[in-house]
Amino acid sequence: METKRCDLGLCVSEKVLRYHDTRWCKPEHRDGELFAMLVLEGMQAGVSWNLILNKEENFRRAFDGFDPKIVANYGEQKVEELMRDEGIIRNRSKIGAAVTNARAFLKVQEAFGSFDKFIWGFTGGKVIDHHLLSAKDMPAKDALSEKVSAELKKRGFKFVGPTIVYSYLQGIGVINDHWEYCAFR
Repeated sequence: METKRCDLGLCVSEKVLRYHDTRWCKPEHRDGELFAMLVLEGMQAGVSWNLILNKEENFRRAFDGFDPKIVANYGEQKVEELMRDEGIIRNRSKIGAAVTNARAFLKVQEAFGSFDKFIWGFTGGKVIDHHLLSAKDMPAKDALSEKVSAELKKRGFKFVGPTIVYSYLQGIGVINDHWEYCAFR
């Protein structure tokens, strides 16, 4: 019997399946992974998630394991090094946003004790489950992603518009948009 999954479209790779089955819409509370996903979602703007997953290991290597304390201290020399790294998305604005976001991330950790407390605080620690039936039911953004986006921007984050934030909230499990019949809900 075939395992039922959300309709993942035409670009299904082994990495996409693994991500869907084990990470997407699964609650994440480790600050390091919350930062990693924020960077990856920002890098995804304008390209496919499949491309990001194919380059994820390269991103983790290039960005020092997504350690926000290290990324926050990147200077122009490191940015130039990243701009030459063919294993990642070489977009100066996105790379700069990762550095800016690391600095803002550390400030949020300082203010709230952890980024986890901050980001999950928008839902009182609860997962928002939309019980979707098909792709047409999934919004690109919603009131929650608009609220989180506005707060992140207010705190100095970049590349955190409501659509990117909606995808981020799915990626860290605040929003569960697995379809009702999906075996990986």
